[in-house]
Amino acid sequence: MLTLSADRYTARIAPEAGGMIAALDWRCPEGRPQPLLHAPAGLVPQTATPNKFGAWAMLPFANRAFGSLVDDGHTRFGVPPNDPSGTIHGFGWQSAWQVEKHDAGDAVLVHRRAAGPDPYRYLARQEIRLDERGMTVVLTLINESDRALPFGMGLHPWFPCAADTRLAMIAAGALIFGDKFRATGTQALAGGGPYAGKPVFATGAETAWSFLGWDGAARIETPSAGLAITVSASESLRCPVVWAPAGADFLCVEPQSHAAGAPSERIVREASPLARLRPREALEGWARIAAEAI
Repeated sequence: MLTLSADRYTARIAPEAGGMIAALDWRCPEGRPQPLLHAPAGLVPQTATPNKFGAWAMLPFANRAFGSLVDDGHTRFGVPPNDPSGTIHGFGWQSAWQVEKHDAGDAVLVHRRAAGPDPYRYLARQEIRLDERGMTVVLTLINESDRALPFGMGLHPWFPCAADTRLAMIAAGALIFGDKFRATGTQALAGGGPYAGKPVFATGAETAWSFLGWDGAARIETPSAGLAITVSASESLRCPVVWAPAGADFLCVEPQSHAAGAPSERIVREASPLARLRPREALEGWARIAAEAI
C-alpha cells in the first residue's frame, strides 16, 4: 500500500488491486481527519468483484458492456465477462498496476494489456496527485492495437452519505433506464435536472442516473459532519453516473467519458459514443476531489 500526503490530504493506494485509491482523508480546521471516500473499517481492496469503497479507474470502457459485447457501429467484438450482465467497468480494476513513480504527494501507476481474447491492447496511466486543491487523478489511455478501436474511461469514487447529505449538480439530459440499467432512450432535463436545487440525496429507494451535458462540477454537503466534498472533471469526462442502492451509507458520482451502456447499446452510443482511437492515439481526462468545512 502506498501513502501520499500533501497539505491537508492523505491517500492510501493499492497498486496490486486495480490501482485503487483505498482511502482519502482530509484534516479539517479542528485538526481531526475526515474521510472523503467511503472506506469502512476492515475492508481490503480485492479484484474478484468491484470494490464498493475508495475510488478506482474504469477502462478501456466505463460501466456496462451488456452481453460482453463492444460495438461502436464500426467494430464489433466480444470481451471476457466479469458480471451477470456481461462485462462491467472494463479490465483495469481487476489488474495489477505497476508503480512508475512515487514521492510524498504524487504517484504514477501504469497498466498494460498486451494479450487477451479480444483486440484490446492498450497502455493505461494513472497519476494521483495531492496538493492544496485536493486529489487530482489524471487518466491516460493509449491504443496499442494495430487498428482503430472504441475506448472509454472514468473514475468510480464512493462517497460517504448520511441522512442529511445533499447533492448539487447540473446536467442538461440523461438516459432513460429500463430493466437492469439498460437504456430505452434519452431525456432532456428541465432546470438543470434533479440535483439542481441541492436536495437531500437519501430517498429510501435506489438512485440511478446516467447524465448527459453535465457542467463538470458537483457538490456533496453533509451538515452533520460539517463537510462539503466537491467533484470536478475535465471536458472529456462529462457523462457522470450517479448511483446508490436503497438505504446505503454511500453515494457514487462517477465522471465518465461516455454514458452507461455505450459500449454495447446503439441507443446510448448515438447520444454518447466511445472515443474511436487510432493506433497510438490517446484518450485523456482528469477528475478532482476536494473538501471544505461548512
